[in-house]
Amino acid sequence: MIAGRRHHSKLWTPFLHLHHNHHNPLCCLPVLPGTRTWTARAACSTSSRRNLHSHTGDTATNTTTAATAAAQPPRRRPSFITSASSWTKLTDAGLKKIPSPGDSLHPDLGPLLKPLLIPRVVNTEGSRKALAHFTNFFGDMDWTLHYDNFSQPTVLSKDPVPFSNFWATLDPPWKKKDNQEGEIARLVLVAHYDSKIEPQGFIGATDSAAPCAMIMHVAKSIDKAMRRKWAQMEKEGDEFAMADEHGFMVLLLDGEEAFKWWTSEDSIYGARHLADKWESTMHPAHSTYKNHLSSINLFVLLDLLGAPNPRIPSYFKTTHWAYQHMADLEIRLRAMDLLESGKDHSLFLPDRDKTVFPEGLQIEDDHIPFLRRGVDILHIIASPFPPVWHTMNDDGAHLDKAVVNDWAVIVSAFVVEWYGLEPFLKDNGDGMKTVSERGNKTEL
Repeated sequence: MIAGRRHHSKLWTPFLHLHHNHHNPLCCLPVLPGTRTWTARAACSTSSRRNLHSHTGDTATNTTTAATAAAQPPRRRPSFITSASSWTKLTDAGLKKIPSPGDSLHPDLGPLLKPLLIPRVVNTEGSRKALAHFTNFFGDMDWTLHYDNFSQPTVLSKDPVPFSNFWATLDPPWKKKDNQEGEIARLVLVAHYDSKIEPQGFIGATDSAAPCAMIMHVAKSIDKAMRRKWAQMEKEGDEFAMADEHGFMVLLLDGEEAFKWWTSEDSIYGARHLADKWESTMHPAHSTYKNHLSSINLFVLLDLLGAPNPRIPSYFKTTHWAYQHMADLEIRLRAMDLLESGKDHSLFLPDRDKTVFPEGLQIEDDHIPFLRRGVDILHIIASPFPPVWHTMNDDGAHLDKAVVNDWAVIVSAFVVEWYGLEPFLKDNGDGMKTVSERGNKTEL
């Protein structure tokens, strides 16, 4: 069963409808299946919010720091085989080479973020400007650009409304040249780029302009290192390694927000359309991957990021190994004082040693249509939601600049490790300051 949360964001459970307080979207009361979810509202206590978190199996509080996490011996982890064939743990020297966003994600100055801090409602000028921003950015880096343009009615319009999903791919040149689409597996970084239709003028900095800009920084951070790796692979001519090499995708979805109230029909328009399209569009016969869905190694969805003091639980047991890798990177970056929020800041990802994953509440988002089709999901979304959620205060002025930059660095390190790119990183950050240089500048 799917249960709504006010206006757009939702909580998902296979067993319960959830009834939400109008003023507190994280509080909920179970409603018997078959009843109307929105017929009445009741106030929820703060204890019920804690119960929500305990129900999802969260085992760490928001006060966990890198120091306390490092001091605790890690629990023995189950063995697993990652689909990332090149995964190599970054050395300390490699972590210091991760490019820093600098001012590129600054809400007033940043060339990546500032153009997105406008209303981006579906089929408006703001939406088209955002799409042009992505097109220019990835086009300038010579990535392969893709558009999924479609139209459908909404709860506010019987006439079809245009939507446009966007994705950009960076693939091994020998596979791209030979049109081997059915042979390319990819790590996929995902965010939605539309904003809510109300309140009028709503920007949605955390929801999700900042996540889009973070992903753009990640793409820029790894672009040249990926190309250097592939040039070396072509020079060495190891056909087996070349056949096994993966590509990378950035996916920016339209129509995540509800136009009125979040329901299964009035939400995640772009994700629902694209998941269905990718499932039904087959690659050529005898391809390793039968369609786009089966070629997704991991679907990493970023949402509601950029506010102060974020806390992101580990939502899925099946991808907890990936969460652990990202959490370990955060701990190491903090211990080395390479994050702008500081060594002693509470961990963004506190659930590294979580072992209990009771079935129940999960936050509904763009990943749901993909999850239902068997795609592995790593959901990086704050819980509880930022205080500015769905208010006019979700703007650039209320972003935490250090947190925004730190997310970009953590996710960049995750992708560098995934593809084994440390030998191909440059000491000069390929024209961007590295996190080590950023730290030295701050200390001065």
